[in-house]
Amino acid sequence: MSEPRCRFCAGRLDISLVDLGTTPLANNYLPDTPEAIAAETAFPLHVKVCGSCYLAQVTENVDPTAIFRHDYAYLSSYSAAWVAHAGIYAKQIIARFDLGPRSLVVEVASNDGYLLRHFDAAGIAVLGVEPAGHAAEVARSAGIDTRIEFFNEQTARALLAEGYGADLMAANNVFAHVPDIKDFANGFSVLLKPEGVVTFEFPHLLNLINLVQFDTIYHEHYSYLSLLAVERVLGSVGLRVFDVEELPTHGGSLRVFACHESASHTMAKTVAAMRARESQAGLGGPEGYKGFTGKVETVRENFVAFINQAKQQGRSVAAYGAAAKGNTFLNYCGIGKDQIDFVVDQSLEKQGNLLPGSHIPILAPEALIDRQPDFVVILPWNLRDEITRSYRHITDWDGRFVVAVPELKVLEDVGA
Repeated sequence: MSEPRCRFCAGRLDISLVDLGTTPLANNYLPDTPEAIAAETAFPLHVKVCGSCYLAQVTENVDPTAIFRHDYAYLSSYSAAWVAHAGIYAKQIIARFDLGPRSLVVEVASNDGYLLRHFDAAGIAVLGVEPAGHAAEVARSAGIDTRIEFFNEQTARALLAEGYGADLMAANNVFAHVPDIKDFANGFSVLLKPEGVVTFEFPHLLNLINLVQFDTIYHEHYSYLSLLAVERVLGSVGLRVFDVEELPTHGGSLRVFACHESASHTMAKTVAAMRARESQAGLGGPEGYKGFTGKVETVRENFVAFINQAKQQGRSVAAYGAAAKGNTFLNYCGIGKDQIDFVVDQSLEKQGNLLPGSHIPILAPEALIDRQPDFVVILPWNLRDEITRSYRHITDWDGRFVVAVPELKVLEDVGA
C-alpha cells in the first residue's frame, strides 16, 4: 500500500498531528436495527501535516459520495445561532459590495438554503450548489434554486456555459470537505466575475490546536485550514486573499475574502496581521504541531474518569446534540450506550436513530424532561450558550450541564 501524499502539492506527510484510531463516518446515523449495526463500517482517522505546504489533512480518502449521500442528516436551519450568523453576513456583504437586483450570489454547499434565503428576500438572484439531495430538496421547497451536485472546475464551467457568472460566491464550512482541494478552488476562479468576491469560512487550525478541538476532526473534513495553507491553494488558481476576519463560530473560524489576482480590491491590514500570528505560532514549520496528541489524551482521560465516577455514584448521564464532533469525541473516548443513556437532538431526521459507533439512541429534546438525567453532556460545545439558555429548566431537578472540550467543566450555573 503506497504512502499517502499531500492532497494539494503531493508532498510528504511528514508530521503527525493526532491519530484518533478507527471510527465510523461521523454523520452516518444508524437505524436501530441489528442489520444496520452489523453493516457499519469504520476508517482510520489520522491527521498529518504536509512538510512542504503545511496543509493539515486526514490520511484516509473516504469517497465523498459515501459521506454526502442523499440522506445526509445535517440541516443548517436547525441551529438558530447559525441562521442568525448567516443573516448578519448577508446584510453586511450586500452593503459592502453594493449587491442588488442585477447581482448573482452563488453558494457552494448551500445545504437547505439557510443563507441564500436572506439574499433572495433582498431581491438578489441566487443559486445554490449542494451535493446532498435531501438538503437541496428542502432548499428548493423554500424557493431557492439549487443544483444537486458536487462543486469543482467542471461544475463551474458547465454553469458558466449556461450564462452564470457570480458577483459573490460564498463557501461556508466546505473548503475542508473536498478531497481534491485545488480542483475545488479552481471552480471559484472559473465562475467568479472579474471584480467578483468569494468568501470562505472555515474553522481555524490555530484554534483547533490551541483549544484542543480534536473533536472537529472527522472523515468529511479532509483538510484543517490555516490562512497560510489557504493562500497557497487559492494562489495556485489565480485568486488572492485581500481581507480576513476572525469569527466566533465553530469554536473560532476565519472568514477569508478573495478575488482574482487582477481585481481592484485593496489588501486589508488584517491579512498581514494573521500571517504574523500563524508564523509566531509555528504553523509554517513542524514545531507548531508538536505536543497536540498529549493534550488530546488528557481530555479523554478526564472525561472517562468523570463518566466512571458518575456511574459508580449511580448518577444518570445523557447528552445534548447528535453532532458530528460529538461522534468523534465519543468514539475516541470509547464511550457507548452503557455510559451515556441517550442523546437528544432537535433534528427529526436524526431522532429514532443511533449515533455511529457508540450506538447511543437519539431522542427528541422532551426526553430530558421525561427522564431527568443528573448530567447532560453538551457535545456541540460551540453551541453551549444557546443550549444552556434554551434548557435552563434542567436545574428544576438539580441537573447539570457538562462540557469536556477543551477541559472538563460541570456548569454549576446554567449559562455559565
